[in-house]
Amino acid sequence: MSVAQTGSIDDARDGVIAGLIAYSLWGILPIYFKLVGTVAPTEVLLHRIVWAVPFGALIIHLRRQWPEVRRAFTHRSMLFALATAALFIAVNWYVYIFAVQENQIFQASLGYYINPLMYVLAGVVLLGERLRRLQVAAVIFATIGVLVLTFSGDQFPGIALFLAFSFTVYGVIRKRVVVGGMPGLFVETTLLVPIAGVWLGWLIYSGKAAFGTGDTSMTGLLILAGPITVIPLLCFALAARRLTLTTIGFMQFLAPTLQFLTGIYYGEQLTIPHLICFACIWIAVILFSTDALRTSRAN
Repeated sequence: MSVAQTGSIDDARDGVIAGLIAYSLWGILPIYFKLVGTVAPTEVLLHRIVWAVPFGALIIHLRRQWPEVRRAFTHRSMLFALATAALFIAVNWYVYIFAVQENQIFQASLGYYINPLMYVLAGVVLLGERLRRLQVAAVIFATIGVLVLTFSGDQFPGIALFLAFSFTVYGVIRKRVVVGGMPGLFVETTLLVPIAGVWLGWLIYSGKAAFGTGDTSMTGLLILAGPITVIPLLCFALAARRLTLTTIGFMQFLAPTLQFLTGIYYGEQLTIPHLICFACIWIAVILFSTDALRTSRAN
């Protein structure tokens, strides 16, 4: 075996490990938000933004990506796009935190299951792409699942649809901006920090914050919001550079699956409509993944 082949195998192995870490951390993220469940979702979001900046700066420094960050801040159209993306990701984060704390982990999981399908639909609407047969079937099954939960489960899956929609818009914006994952997130959170910092400072000053009130364990957990935001993205960035898009596409369903299992662990009620809905979604996932694999082999 040549040195080049050995290096390729090592890169693929490292990529798989990094990808598994990223999607596993995203999958068990509800556990963290349950641990800080006594803190208002707004304050948790503010901590996530504020503490992501210093941890992100450390990683940017270690990876020597400051030129990319500087380019983003000095390029007007790129900065505007990242500012828009920052708004969408902030609202997405808030709704996700709210969902977990309100015992709606199943809905959060559903949102990230259907997110890849929304990407496909975005391609049709925005780029004029044509759906392949398996993609059409996947969209139909996913739609049936959502409709079943809406009309039979006495629960409109608004949280799931909003999470999928907002993250799709975020993804479409980020795809059009030529900037890496870590530098992009750093710029986004840095743009949000002035508002988040002032808001958090007001909460602390008025005595309405859970941070710094004498409970050192809770204070530590809230500071931890920084690395739990940054580390999965770093691992994803490492995986994306070493793996094919098809492999990444398969791995992305690990996160909502773990979220679904977390919902079961925390005792959320799994009704018959829930089971029918998720069965349709899982069929859609299989069809979607099969189509991706066939396309990858053909290419």
